[in-house]
Amino acid sequence: MKLKATLILLLTLIIKAGFAQEGKTPFDTTMYGRNPAVGKYADIRGFKMYYETYGKGEPLLIIHGNGGSINNFLYQIPYFAKTYQVIIADSRAQGKSVDPSDSLSYEMMTDDLNALLDKLQLKSCYVIGWSDGGINGLLLAIHHPDKVKKLAITGANLWPDTSAVDPFVYNYAMNANKMARDSIKKMKAPTPEMKNQLKLLHLLSYEPHIKVEELKKISCPTLVIGGDHDVIRTKHTMLIAESIPQAYLWIIPNSGHSTPIYKKDQFNQVVGDFFAQKFRKIDMFGRFN
Repeated sequence: MKLKATLILLLTLIIKAGFAQEGKTPFDTTMYGRNPAVGKYADIRGFKMYYETYGKGEPLLIIHGNGGSINNFLYQIPYFAKTYQVIIADSRAQGKSVDPSDSLSYEMMTDDLNALLDKLQLKSCYVIGWSDGGINGLLLAIHHPDKVKKLAITGANLWPDTSAVDPFVYNYAMNANKMARDSIKKMKAPTPEMKNQLKLLHLLSYEPHIKVEELKKISCPTLVIGGDHDVIRTKHTMLIAESIPQAYLWIIPNSGHSTPIYKKDQFNQVVGDFFAQKFRKIDMFGRFN
């Protein structure tokens, strides 16, 4: 199998498993991510970041996962745009945000998002992050705490090993990374698209590296979400929630990694309620309530 086909297949299976369906899907036909009426490019830290905005109200930043794009939140954008000004962008080297550089890290993408908020003159916002977007959300709250009013993350991890990631998924990703690298070494002139796909696969396999102690710096109320059969191990999701000073934990039964899709109604309502309601510290006798 040619390298390009191999990489596309691996990224589809590993990164976009929640969208892998036969024929046309709502993600192929939605206007989100391809809406000329609202789509814009911003010069951000050496590349042009594509973003769209919807609705009015307090700002809400939504961040997609590895290899994804704006249209991944097809079910969240119209729901939250009724109440918030939704800002959603294609992250660096993904979607329409082309970046030909060789390096890519979560810290880079987090600083990109911070720069986008600065460009839009937004001092703080609510944040939703899925998968890699959840990692970016955590880093945004750690390194740019003034930017995050409340944070909701689903399917995020702190480090890339089998204590955090389901062993089957972890081993599959590492084998895929090795296969791709071995294949690309044999090529005289790999295309920019191939290099970009390899860059995303490397990010998926070898990052992030967030210390538990860093989570204690997060000052905003946070909702930590995971499916009970998520790619991220339940005990790791619990560790994240337990390490953030003001955090709620929501483990969704009968759910995998793609909670914003397959549990969209529950996800939207619970996250919406979390944003709208005052954070409640539950301790001592409050635990009986």
